[in-house]
Amino acid sequence: MENEKHLLIKAKNGDIEAFEKLIGEYQKKVFNIAFRMVGNHDDASEIAQEVFLKVYKSLKSFKEEASFSTWIYRITTNVCLDELRKKKNKKVISLDEEIKAQDGEMKRQVVDDSPTPEMAVEGKIIRKAVSDSIKMLSEEHRIVIVMRDIQGFSYEEIAKVLKCPEGTIKSRINRARQSLREILKNNKELFKEDCV
Repeated sequence: MENEKHLLIKAKNGDIEAFEKLIGEYQKKVFNIAFRMVGNHDDASEIAQEVFLKVYKSLKSFKEEASFSTWIYRITTNVCLDELRKKKNKKVISLDEEIKAQDGEMKRQVVDDSPTPEMAVEGKIIRKAVSDSIKMLSEEHRIVIVMRDIQGFSYEEIAKVLKCPEGTIKSRINRARQSLREILKNNKELFKEDCV
C-alpha cells in the first residue's frame, strides 16, 4: 500500500482511487467493531457504510491532530453508540435467528473446529452467553470490552478514540470485565439454551 500520508493528501484533493485505497485497510476492523457493538450483520454493514460516508464527507476538514486510524475508529464508535441509542427500546435480533432469503430461510453458519458434537453445543452455548452478556453491559463498558478484548486495541489506541486518559480506560476495562463476570455468574439461565 502506498504511504498513508500520501494517500491522505491525494484523497483530500478529491482522488477517489486514493480514498478507496486509504480506507481499504480499515474496512474489516470497522465492520467487526460495528458487528460486536450491535450484534447484527446487516446493521453492522450499514454502520460501516455510514462511517466511510462520514469519513469521505469530513476528510477535507481532518486536521491530522490524531492519527487517521484513531479518527476512523472514533467515528465508528460514535456511529455505533448513536445506533445503540436509537435501538435502545427495540427488539434485539439474535445471531442464532434464521436468515431470510428469497428462496426461504436458512440458519447462520458458524465455522466450528471442535472435535465432537458435544463440544460444539457447549461452545455455542458459551459464545451466546458471552455475546448476550456483553449486550447487557452499559454502552461505556461494552465499547471498551469490544475494542480491547475482542478487537485487540491497545489501551493507548482506545484512549485516543474515546478521548479519555489511559488510566480511565484501564479502570473502565477492569470494571467492565468485573461486570461481565457478574452477569455471567448471576445469569445461569444464559447457559440453559435449547441448541438442538
